[in-house]
Amino acid sequence: MSLTLVQAWKTAKARLEAAGIAGPVIDARLLVEAAAEASRADIITDSQRLLTEAQAATLEDYLARREHREPVSHILGRKGFWKIMLNVTPDVLTPRPDTETVVEYVLRDFPEHAPWSILDLGVGSGAIILAILAERPAARGLGIDISEEALAVARDNAASLGLAGRLALMRSDWTALLDGDAFDLVVSNPPYIATHVIETLEPEVRVHEPRLALEGGADGLDHYRTLAPEILRVLKPGGQFAVEIGYDQKDAVEALFREAGASGVHTMRDLSDRDRVVAGMKKPLETAG
Repeated sequence: MSLTLVQAWKTAKARLEAAGIAGPVIDARLLVEAAAEASRADIITDSQRLLTEAQAATLEDYLARREHREPVSHILGRKGFWKIMLNVTPDVLTPRPDTETVVEYVLRDFPEHAPWSILDLGVGSGAIILAILAERPAARGLGIDISEEALAVARDNAASLGLAGRLALMRSDWTALLDGDAFDLVVSNPPYIATHVIETLEPEVRVHEPRLALEGGADGLDHYRTLAPEILRVLKPGGQFAVEIGYDQKDAVEALFREAGASGVHTMRDLSDRDRVVAGMKKPLETAG
């Protein structure tokens, strides 16, 4: 028996609810839209449209994969972030709304036509730096990652968004290949989950996300210990930084940046009212009075 759009959505929602999936309503809608090549409006205004046999088979495949806790972003190969759509693979973290806090902070103090140079450490899919470049047409950026596979995803996303001409990509262990005083802005979402916590995470993260992009050592702070002095080294005097943190890492990460010589260090909260981004600046050069 053929399914209509509305029947497909209701069936999908019920299956995902029964499987214990968080957010079954949204996931069901996204999977139905993709499988049936329909829009959100179609499910309402053209609810009796029948799925073809091929579309129904695709939806069945999608639902079976989601029931086994594969993320929707991996099933569909894409995820929206800020105002852009990104290609996503198992080689990169799925972009999350929490990380948009970095973008929001940067754009607030980033003049629209300023020709800033931006560095994204641990660029992954390119989510942060591409969202910024899309909003700031005079800016240029460099994305660094240790993973060649992640860099390939970022390169594909930059090309898809028409931003490849303003984003260079480099394989490096953080800032090892960079000279000092080079960037107006440094952003990063480094791995910050403590090793022992990873095994307690949901399967969508624990099984399907790259461990390299998750694990931050015994206390989750290993990469910040490296990054704090290095970010200050590669920033121009007066340059700014913004790094994502775990919700309980505010005090420790702020202390690391202050010890490295940063000024104006503070923390912003995300939409869930959790500490999410530590930001600050490299002290400007003193001028003679």
